[in-house]
Amino acid sequence: MLRAAALRVTRPRLAVLAAVHGHPHADTDSLIDIVRRDSGEVSHQAVYDVLRTLTEVGLLRRFHPEGSVARYEARVGDNHHHLVCRSCGAITDVDCAVGEAPCLTASDDAGYTIEEAEVIYWGRCPTCAARPSAP
Repeated sequence: MLRAAALRVTRPRLAVLAAVHGHPHADTDSLIDIVRRDSGEVSHQAVYDVLRTLTEVGLLRRFHPEGSVARYEARVGDNHHHLVCRSCGAITDVDCAVGEAPCLTASDDAGYTIEEAEVIYWGRCPTCAARPSAP
């Protein structure tokens, strides 16, 4: 993957890729902890740099649900969306709303060539929905 994206294969890049593949929707601090646990000492800055680089070349996707920190995932290129639980913060992938990318048609494209649509569905996950609501 790295070579196909014209990137050198380095230990931090491999470690971050493995962490994101193993923990989709993780935030940067979680990824730093995972990388350090699995691969030894890696600086915060190295992980930030790798995440930025891998996102720029399209090997990772960064998304930022409102009220949350940025998250990363390795599922790229299919323009999927996310379900986010308002109670516990769980995030689940959901395929395109309708048809092929960009899934949704803007009422006015203002001359843009639309390449993707980002949709976040908000609600309560099954576990939280099963809990009684507070009065």
